[in-house]
Amino acid sequence: MRLDDYIEDLEPDEEAERRRLAKEKSYAITDHLEEFERKFDDALSGDTLVGSTSPSIFVGRSNYPDIPVGLLSPVGDEDAAAEYVTDGDWYRQGYAIDDVLQRRTGLLNSSKRANVESPSIASRLTPSVHDTWDGFVGVQREVAIADRPVDLEIGLDDKPDLGLDAGTDVATPRGPQANARNAALTENPHVPRPVKKTLEDDDWQAEGAMTYLYRRGFDVYEINSILSAGALGQTKQRRLVPTRWSITAVDDTVGQYLRGRIRNAPSIDEVQVWANEYVGNRYWIVLAPGTWEFELVEMKAPGSIWNPNPEDDLWMASASEGYEGRSSYVEETAGAYYAARLGVLEHLESIGRQAKCLVLREVSDDYWAPVGVWQVRESVRNAFEGEYGEAETFHEAVSEVATRLPVSGARLRRKSELAAGLQSNLSAFSNAK
Repeated sequence: MRLDDYIEDLEPDEEAERRRLAKEKSYAITDHLEEFERKFDDALSGDTLVGSTSPSIFVGRSNYPDIPVGLLSPVGDEDAAAEYVTDGDWYRQGYAIDDVLQRRTGLLNSSKRANVESPSIASRLTPSVHDTWDGFVGVQREVAIADRPVDLEIGLDDKPDLGLDAGTDVATPRGPQANARNAALTENPHVPRPVKKTLEDDDWQAEGAMTYLYRRGFDVYEINSILSAGALGQTKQRRLVPTRWSITAVDDTVGQYLRGRIRNAPSIDEVQVWANEYVGNRYWIVLAPGTWEFELVEMKAPGSIWNPNPEDDLWMASASEGYEGRSSYVEETAGAYYAARLGVLEHLESIGRQAKCLVLREVSDDYWAPVGVWQVRESVRNAFEGEYGEAETFHEAVSEVATRLPVSGARLRRKSELAAGLQSNLSAFSNAK
């Protein structure tokens, strides 16, 4: 489809309309917190949360290396525990920001402090994390490596702090939290065979174990949880990894693996423009013939979550890499860079091609609360479903897309290395032949 026709056809479809209506429901989060408190009182037996089911874990980063480690469990909705796990299903179900916050306000984080290398900082004789399969940290690891929610009992020191931590643009928001005294399994968790294999191999580096699990069909969400619990890597190197760090580490590691897979692949032979929009974020993905290059440019509108002052100017950031990838961590665009890059590389690997890629992320003021970097990953992944627009040149594609952006083409070129080099980089087209 010609690019101008493609852009003209980008009208709200039924799915987009459904998401818009979901947002307009304007759920009162405080009402859900009050409902949580009622359910919590019903579920509590003395100071023990009985009949609890944990689908996932959380590892904090405050006061590192003595960090909070938590078991996440829905209260009063144990039968639907799997629906509280952050993954691609949230996108497929069309979750709006309110829907995500609802899920988080119904998920209790029962946590204790632990050292990243040892489950207890009280004694130098305590075993290192790789040996820990009992106590609170041991239960947490069992939950992380299981392939379904795990039934358990949690002893609490106090009632939960009813509040919602807005989180970051990487990790999802966090709901009520309580200090845990202990935790015990009430069933034997089912652990997939590939996970057992990574646990039993004492010499397997974490990067290799991550890509092994990915090749065996585990999504990055599952791998992230296992890494966070200190269950991957060479024995003496295993340690608890804060959730925010592990999300980016897995996206980066799997992305590097996929980049290697397309390293010698032929280039695509046409300029393509793909688009997607979700929870107040619009994505434009321009693929052009040539060897692998990647750049993410973010534009955050005044009044959006990371540019909250409605009187401010639009905020821009960018990061890029060439054929050999990056040697340093991305600061400005952080986790969004690795999540977007992963989505693009998955697509290119699936078609056996490589390309030069520019991703433009426009954050509108409809993005009023962060829901986590999963929405970037899933938005880019799903952008490649359906049709795309074709352009004669990379220059034409970016110039046409720029007419739909909140910044001028000139300002975009000042921020984007790929956009600035459009006219001079003609070698990419000859490489595609």
